[in-house]
Amino acid sequence: MIRRLLTGFALLGFTALAHAAFNIDQLMAELARNPGGQATFVEKRYLALLDKPVVATGELIYNAPDRLEKRTDKPKAETMVLYKDTLSLERDRRKMQIQLGQRPEVAAFVDSIRSTLQGNRSSLERNYKLQLAGTVDAWVLTLVPIDPRITELLQRITLKGARHQVLGIDYLQADGDRTEMTIEPVPGK
Repeated sequence: MIRRLLTGFALLGFTALAHAAFNIDQLMAELARNPGGQATFVEKRYLALLDKPVVATGELIYNAPDRLEKRTDKPKAETMVLYKDTLSLERDRRKMQIQLGQRPEVAAFVDSIRSTLQGNRSSLERNYKLQLAGTVDAWVLTLVPIDPRITELLQRITLKGARHQVLGIDYLQADGDRTEMTIEPVPGK
């Protein structure tokens, strides 16, 4: 009886150590394994000027390593595509493109998501301090800007997920406005 009890405690201790040992390098390795896929999203923007959040829904498509598409269906159709160093936006039949090399503050913000999806720690650490909590099955990665151009716009980005999947992204802007995005992967896509 005592032997089984000790064995149980030892196994519990090893399991706790395994969970405690989860670190940013392990998370980045998990994320780098993600080949891409499709997901649906619900995005809630909480703005100081409004009583209720603005809710948007749509679809995300990620093709590793450098193409991310966000198709918003509601409240208004909009398509945003990040491909390599070009960010394209289409809304109301108007199209706009931004070359990220010409807008470093936009590039740093965009890279927070792309580098996370790629599992690229060094790219993230160029502009953010990384803080990780949780386990491989329920992690929270907080990105705190270190670049003054970004801190003027953004206090932090919090990403939540499990293994190689990002399941939520929250942005807290410098002015106190915030955005919460919930992501639901589409199985098999």
